[in-house]
Amino acid sequence: MTGSFIGRLISSLRTISLAVPLLAAFVFPNARNRKISRCVYQMVGRSPANLGLYQLAFKHVSVAKRNRYGLKESNERLEYLGDAVLSTVVAEYLFKKFPFRDEGFLTEIRARIVNRESLNEVARKVGVDQLVEYDSSHRGGYRAHKSINGNTLEALVGAVYLDHGFTFCHRFVLNRILIPHFDLSTIVNNNTNYKSMIIEWAQKNNHQVRFEIVDTRGTSHQREFIAQLFLDEKPICQGSGYSKKKAEQRASEKAIQELEPEFE
Repeated sequence: MTGSFIGRLISSLRTISLAVPLLAAFVFPNARNRKISRCVYQMVGRSPANLGLYQLAFKHVSVAKRNRYGLKESNERLEYLGDAVLSTVVAEYLFKKFPFRDEGFLTEIRARIVNRESLNEVARKVGVDQLVEYDSSHRGGYRAHKSINGNTLEALVGAVYLDHGFTFCHRFVLNRILIPHFDLSTIVNNNTNYKSMIIEWAQKNNHQVRFEIVDTRGTSHQREFIAQLFLDEKPICQGSGYSKKKAEQRASEKAIQELEPEFE
């Protein structure tokens, strides 16, 4: 009887001794994982259920390695997903916020909110830039990738969506990104003349800039114009709008973002 008890006790102790390292590895992950878990909780309002999603969300393509299928494991796929989710939540919010405004107005305001410059700024405010894994020697360094923070924020949205579902992600986007960081009144009343800004910059720096309407979409009653901006006859970016003027303004705004930090 005593021998049987001792045998079971020894067996239990062996089991515990094997389990303790596994438990410690789970409770006390490496420093990088602890930082991600802590920061995600602060940014999102809920601890990660699948930490791997967030590890991937903060991994820039410059440090990504190819998996056995030849795919680079970076945040680009999560960025794609997050961009769609973010755009959907913002579109719904504006649809309800402005029940008597037309499609053109809603599209314009959404574009002002989810443009790269705005997302970069929000990403820095919430601390995304402190988590991005990035090879600083890669193709001109961190400054060369002007959209890295905004792209990573979109990847974070994608990770939250996959980790906690659309309902929670919807609340996250509204309560932690859109409402705290965007003043709709200011955005709606912002009439900055980006076209004049880009033309003035080009003249000052001996560049030639021109615009061309390269495509139209929709019906005659609701026609969307696509404007291409050329700098020294090189196509830089496109913009869309429900008038030629708005399309050129949108192309100019994108060009200013693309040319930063050269644009002064």
